[in-house]
Amino acid sequence: MQAQVHMMADKEGDNDSDVGVALETKPKTKRPPMYKVMILNDDFTPMEFVVHVLERFFGLSHAQAFELMLTVHKKGLAVVGVFSHEIAETKVAQVMDFAQRHQHPLQCTMEKE
Repeated sequence: MQAQVHMMADKEGDNDSDVGVALETKPKTKRPPMYKVMILNDDFTPMEFVVHVLERFFGLSHAQAFELMLTVHKKGLAVVGVFSHEIAETKVAQVMDFAQRHQHPLQCTMEKE
């Protein structure tokens, strides 16, 4: 009888540690949330400036930047990239600072995907 009681205690201990390991590893594999960076249309910022911003800060070719600028112009906004929180935040700050330094009201925002 004593051997059975001891074995049951071992099994319970194993089950507890298995559950603990599974719970610990699950958050580690979770992907971080991603954020969409968007450029918004306005009636004052020149189209050429928007194209330049898209090339400079988002690495787009001139043709890609021109197409995206037209999307912003026609639809009011366009997603220009999807990034981790830190990178999205940096891109928004860079674009906003660059636009202000050139006295353009261009707006760049981010939102969780």
